[in-house]
Amino acid sequence: MPTSSRTDMTDEAQRSADLTVARQVIGDEAAGLAALARGLDGGFAQALEAIRAAPGRVIVSGMGKSGHVARKIAATFASTGTPASFVHPAEASHGDLGMISKGDVVLVLSNSGETPELADLVAHTRRFGIPLIGVAARPQSTLMTQADIAITLPALPEACGIGVVPTTSTTMTLALGDALAIALMRGRGFTAADFRAFHPGGKLGARLARVRDLMHGAEELPLVDRDTPMADTLLAITGAGFGVVGVTDASGGLVGIVTDGDLRRHMDGLLDHIAVEVMTPAPRTIRPDALAAEALAQMNERKITCLFVVDDEDAARRPLGILHIHDCLRAGVA
Repeated sequence: MPTSSRTDMTDEAQRSADLTVARQVIGDEAAGLAALARGLDGGFAQALEAIRAAPGRVIVSGMGKSGHVARKIAATFASTGTPASFVHPAEASHGDLGMISKGDVVLVLSNSGETPELADLVAHTRRFGIPLIGVAARPQSTLMTQADIAITLPALPEACGIGVVPTTSTTMTLALGDALAIALMRGRGFTAADFRAFHPGGKLGARLARVRDLMHGAEELPLVDRDTPMADTLLAITGAGFGVVGVTDASGGLVGIVTDGDLRRHMDGLLDHIAVEVMTPAPRTIRPDALAAEALAQMNERKITCLFVVDDEDAARRPLGILHIHDCLRAGVA
């Protein structure tokens, strides 16, 4: 058999073996998550009650891989409305215990429950009566017996096959942290707008931007009265730079819009008309509190480039601003 054929078979066998390992790892971790969900009990509910009752922050701590998971859990808490901080247990023993005070609640992660670096942190909570929530797989461990509230992880083997690499255990711990954070978030009625307040930058911030955040305000609105001659209406369109002009009634309410399409349709004798005779009546508008993504979807669907912003509760329909499709694109809304 040629060498290249043997190499191809070897490569294919390796790919197959790799996929087998990957599926086994993911399957083992999925089984761990399923067991965790089935086994949640009163400890989980007590942990939520303790966190809700605490006037201070949630202090999350762990060592090694549990420490990395603890950092993520603290960040998830903080970004969903539960004030939280990560404290490294080794640094806690060298002054950072001062970051933990009465009013806080401490969430400590340790698969074995016997991590020696946690000793000073646990002792600090006992000394000052700070509520301690322990998460571990061994209910009789030091952490779990000292904790006010214990959440026991299912005692399942790690997905590594040799029983020592934190895999299944860290996946379960991470999911448990997410479950706590989301339960707290939903309990307080945390909304997408609240979430955006903690995520003003990046793609996520853009997706959650409101129309009012991106629109041009009243001082930039291109508006004419319904009886305005078309010569003046054309000047208003070109001067504003949006390619459109809104038409208002005597109360200042938006009754129509003049676009390039309207101009083309009335090209014959255009300057003999007034704005109300050329406009498209009852134009599509958007609420100021609507997501910018919703406005962009409307513009794409209708093949238009602008939307006037009108408060639905204003019976007169007075325009508050105007949003151009380029405003959405510049902000990263897509």
